[in-house]
Amino acid sequence: MRGPRSSGGIFDREAKLARIGEIDVISAGPDFWNDHQRAQSLGREKTRLQKDIDAVDAPLNAIKEAAELLEMAELEGEEEFATEVAASVERIEQEISDLEFARMMSGENDRNDAIVEIHAGMGGTESQDWVQMLLRMYLMWCERRGFKVDVLDELAGEEAGLKSVAFQVSGDWAYGYLKAEGGVHRLVRISPFDANARRHTTFAGVSVLPDIEDTIDIEVKDEDLRVDTYRAGGAGGQHVNKTDSAVRLTHLPTGIVVQCQNERSQLKNRSMAMKMLKARLYDLERKKKESERDKIEAAKKEIDFGSQIRSYVLHPYRMVKDLRTDYETGNADAVLNGDLDGFIHAYLLMQAAS
Repeated sequence: MRGPRSSGGIFDREAKLARIGEIDVISAGPDFWNDHQRAQSLGREKTRLQKDIDAVDAPLNAIKEAAELLEMAELEGEEEFATEVAASVERIEQEISDLEFARMMSGENDRNDAIVEIHAGMGGTESQDWVQMLLRMYLMWCERRGFKVDVLDELAGEEAGLKSVAFQVSGDWAYGYLKAEGGVHRLVRISPFDANARRHTTFAGVSVLPDIEDTIDIEVKDEDLRVDTYRAGGAGGQHVNKTDSAVRLTHLPTGIVVQCQNERSQLKNRSMAMKMLKARLYDLERKKKESERDKIEAAKKEIDFGSQIRSYVLHPYRMVKDLRTDYETGNADAVLNGDLDGFIHAYLLMQAAS
């Protein structure tokens, strides 16, 4: 049994080109579109591989162009060329920074879409308003990144805000980026819902799960199977099968046993038994993935004091600080408007170093 073929590290350009060549050969086959699911899966894989290659090529090409511009600037003595070179260098730095982000994402599901849930914690209406603020922050960050967002579910608060919200983020590396946001987020501010204008501390919990694809390529090797044939049972008389047409398949690695005797043909019974076995193996894989999700969920902490991963302080001073990495900024407004890359980058660096 295997999932979609891994595309390898983002800098493994030659291996990616070779895999694209393999996919092109497969796609040219006369029976390619007979299996639409497989064809679509290979198409998505090719698109991802080409994106990785383009991401590596872009800064290399930009460096070459900048060098040519710099040479022209020295020869011509034109300031406009120097200005273009400076702009190119800035663009190259951003592209290399994006590559560095991707290099640090090596988890099995990092490239997947993400499912994000935000739940209100202590604080009543204040906490529910905080959920709404966090949702806005993530929507703005996703817009900057070009990610697509689909709200899956939301529960409105009694007076304002949201008790909870769930949304899907679609795009390359969505889970790899957003996994940095999983945990309890703490807000300190003068509450707009307090008539006495007192300072309140409130909490919201953010859960980030990988959107694990349900499409699984099931491969059953002949050496992993024990095939037994036997005479099918029946009520007797002319309906009793006189040949060993019934088939029992035992999948040795998992111990799963299936059998079929409904068809008179041993070939048909074997084909149906194989379908049953693949369905059982698929279900086993699905349960493993559900168990993985459960482990991620179990890592969530109680949404309360002392369990936060990040503090957003808006009064008496303005600062946002991540308590895992110690990364902080005094520009709280920018963070609440979706400027999260500094926090995410610091988290990924910490994970890569551990």
